[in-house]
Amino acid sequence: MPHTKHPAGDEQPGDDAADQPDYERIAADLAARIEAGEFPPGSRLPSLAAMEEHYGTSLTTVRNAVAVLRHKGLVETGNRRAGTMVAPQRRTHRLLWDRYSRPSAEQSTPFTADTATPWEDYRLSKRFEVVPADAELAEHFGVEAGELLLARHFVFHDSDGPEQMSTSYVLWSMVQGTPVADPANEPWPGGTRAQLKSLGVRVAEVYEWAVSRMPTEDEKRGLALGPGVPVLSITRRMQTAEGRVVEVGRPIVRRGPTTVIEYRVELQEDE
Repeated sequence: MPHTKHPAGDEQPGDDAADQPDYERIAADLAARIEAGEFPPGSRLPSLAAMEEHYGTSLTTVRNAVAVLRHKGLVETGNRRAGTMVAPQRRTHRLLWDRYSRPSAEQSTPFTADTATPWEDYRLSKRFEVVPADAELAEHFGVEAGELLLARHFVFHDSDGPEQMSTSYVLWSMVQGTPVADPANEPWPGGTRAQLKSLGVRVAEVYEWAVSRMPTEDEKRGLALGPGVPVLSITRRMQTAEGRVVEVGRPIVRRGPTTVIEYRVELQEDE
């Protein structure tokens, strides 16, 4: 392994690394080497035994370091033969605080704007179905459980591949027989807000909240996620100025390591 050896006990008193657990220090070193190109995307890291000897530490510590890299999306681990592979490099996307209020171009949606995806590189997998509202969705919409909803399942692709999965719910009574209910009209320039506007419904407020979690099996397949890569799961609610909920996105799922949510807080001066 063509790299200077740094055994676990090399830190001197006063070193910043002295307070860092060995597995974190090893993970930081490997991450820096991946970023520097020593281990390019698609290449294989040295075996666990080789790294154990190189870093002068235990096999458990090395495994923990690799787990840190895996959760950051830097490496992928498979069976023993495949070993630990450096993950393909993907762009980091910022979900901007004003993404729903920006004027939409003729060939643009909030997704393409956030990811800087040219319209010609944008691909949308879609599946529509009419479903009864469960208790949680009924509460969001302020309707009885069992009310019919149009569930629109999407996988959003950019030039790097699948980047986002989501299910968007709207009231079936509102969209039945309209172009919004026809999957052939997707992708719709301007996204959901523009669709609702075409029905005379103006969205005045958007609420979103997010949690980090491990993906479901469907999400792993849909987003082509390697083992151990977490996702960011967002719930969205679109409302009119009167407080009527007209759309619920649940869940909106993105790769955790390459998604940054940006938000702005306006502060009032104290009297």
